[in-house]
Order: sequence, then C-alpha cells, then structure tokens
Amino acid sequence: MKSIVLYYSRSGENYSGGKIIDLPTGNTAVAAKYIHDITGADLFEIKPVKPYPSDYEKCTDVAKDELHENARPDIKNMPGDLSKYDTIFIGGPIWWGTYPMPLFTVLEQIDWAGKTVMPFSTHEGSALGDVMRDMKRVCAGADVKPGLAIYGSDVASSKPDIEKWIKNNLK
Repeated sequence: MKSIVLYYSRSGENYSGGKIIDLPTGNTAVAAKYIHDITGADLFEIKPVKPYPSDYEKCTDVAKDELHENARPDIKNMPGDLSKYDTIFIGGPIWWGTYPMPLFTVLEQIDWAGKTVMPFSTHEGSALGDVMRDMKRVCAGADVKPGLAIYGSDVASSKPDIEKWIKNNLK
C-alpha cells in the first residue's frame, strides 16, 4: 500500500489553549509528520500563491471571506499524478467549520476512484466541523474513513492517538 499525506498548515500566530501564540511549525504539519513517521507515507504540503496574513485576526477574516465566496485560491505546488497512491491522508486546520479553501483547490482536481481517504484536522474546539460531509462530496468514488480531530494545543502529544486511528481504519 502506497500512501501520501496532503496537508495545509499555517505557522505564525495561531489560537491555542485559549490564547494567541506564535507557532514555529503549524499544528497540522506536526500531525502530518507523525503520520509520515508511523506509515512511511510521502508528505505533500499545499502552499497557496498568496500567503495568509501573519496576524491571526486578519488571517481569520481572509479565511471567512474565502469561505463565503467559495474561493479556490491559486496553489504554488500541485501534487501531480496520484495514481500510484492507494491511501490519501488529508489534513488541515478547521477554519470556519471546514478545511481552508486552498485544500479544496487541490482536492477537486484529483480522481478519487478506488482511493482510501483518511481525513484529519487540528482545531481548538471545532473537532472535524463539516469536514466529513465535505470530503464525502469532494472525494466521490473514494472510501472515506472516519476522521481524526486533534486539539492543536495537544498536537505534540498526539502521536499515540494518530497511530491508533490509523490502525483502526487501515486494516
């Protein structure tokens, strides 16, 4: 089984544990690296052409506008041919109830037939939000497994939970 982790993550000012903190590495990137460590999956970080503001409040305003506009921001780096992958882990923070719009820019370009999809999120209280509904819609033709929601403030200690989620869903 060949797998890849497609993820979007944001470092800098983030909401964590009830306050704004500066993260040198985004929470979703930490979780994606754990998945790589556990499974050997390839890693692919999705990067928008226009970066989000470093200021947390300004970033949330941009994210809300993109959601309301159903925007598909331009991406610097598309993942290319994914036909060799059986399992695709998809991860991102929960912004306004779902993944950031750059993830949808990429996900809507993929042929999902016969793929296994493993959604995961980092959040500070939104859990998976509407991600499962959105992934079942966007990833039509795939076997979308139960998702994993990780509190961003707990991501450093989440490797055992990630490992359990993978073992329970990829038998």
